[in-house]
Amino acid sequence: MIGAGDLMGDNVILVKSKTFALRIIKLHQFLNAEKREYILSKQLLRSGTSIGANVREAVYAFSKKDFATKMSIALKEASETAYWLELLFESDYITEPQYNHIYSDCEEVIKLLASIVKSSKKE
Repeated sequence: MIGAGDLMGDNVILVKSKTFALRIIKLHQFLNAEKREYILSKQLLRSGTSIGANVREAVYAFSKKDFATKMSIALKEASETAYWLELLFESDYITEPQYNHIYSDCEEVIKLLASIVKSSKKE
């Protein structure tokens, strides 16, 4: 289980989920300012920043089960984020290079979370 002492340091999922959240915030700002898109971008902002929030909550989990639950929620939020990114790309709000770059980051977060959830449920 992740301990509070590991907060950010070398903890890959904490770092990647926060970095990803910051990218999502910037994309949300771009979509609002440049594309005047408010609905999908708001959904993207909520799910994309929720990933890191749930990972951070897992750091202070009361039990292994609580840890697994928080990480599972983060995984679901990451999957939802991928969906909003797909919709934004397929509706031409973001370009293919923009989509490919951020979507690959999302997939990486999903893979990390899936691995953590799988291993935490074995314990």
